Amino acid sequence: MESASPSFSVSNLPTTMASDIDQRNGIPTIRFTNIEDLFKAVGQVQGDFLIVQKVPLSDFEELCLREKRPFRIRRYHASEGILIVTIPTELHESLHLDLHRIYDHKLFRNGQARGWKAIGSTTFRPRGHPGGDGGEGDSSGGPKPTRHAIGAWPTLVIEAGDSESLSALQDDMRWWFSASDHDVKIVLLTKFDHQNQRIIIERWEEESQNLQGATNTRRVTSGNTLQPVLRQSIVITRDIPTDSYHVTRGALVLSFRLLFLRDPGPQESDYIISITELQDYARDVWVYV
Repeated sequence: MESASPSFSVSNLPTTMASDIDQRNGIPTIRFTNIEDLFKAVGQVQGDFLIVQKVPLSDFEELCLREKRPFRIRRYHASEGILIVTIPTELHESLHLDLHRIYDHKLFRNGQARGWKAIGSTTFRPRGHPGGDGGEGDSSGGPKPTRHAIGAWPTLVIEAGDSESLSALQDDMRWWFSASDHDVKIVLLTKFDHQNQRIIIERWEEESQNLQGATNTRRVTSGNTLQPVLRQSIVITRDIPTDSYHVTRGALVLSFRLLFLRDPGPQESDYIISITELQDYARDVWVYV
């Protein structure tokens, strides 16, 4: 029997996904039939984001094993069978790859490239739930040898959004911190805001909220006292007549200690992506707008 072709419509998600409904309203949503039909559907989507309903765990497991697929797995919610996929459009890829490339260049210039492992879009499963939820980042990496083992989580994750809302990206950020049991240390969100013609870059880290009577040296346990904190919010706008780019709130700062899980040694320091570098980054991104 021939499978039905996916049809595109915005439909309600399960009530357990209520936090996503308002933010993702208007995003193409389909009901899963089989993997091949999903691949065909992705080719018809305008944009970089698709919600797929009723995806069995067995099909998700098969998707994870597929080396060639036309999308990345943004998130899979096993209990609801909801699969959220990222479609690598030119704009989406430029948003995260061009930002990560600046960081890569600094690693090479500082002689630290051999001490860093690019993890890319590896599929990760939350700690304690290896057969359940899963997700992939756009760009990610961590230090060697600490995060070089199979299954090790990155310290840095970059997530990009074009049609995905900033609020939905922030949900992704929270997932990375929580699912990794706080092994992820920095999440960068880069969002192209079409309505206001600007790029928004957010740098998120976690901060301990000490319990009553706790000391600053107390080791924080998972979930109890660590909370995501917005450390930087950078906005880049373009002046069309002059093709110039205005960056608000300064350079992007990445903590060496959080990236490499150690204090910086001699000739080592935090990584600074300057205003000029951010302007060059924006110019590269705007080519695909």
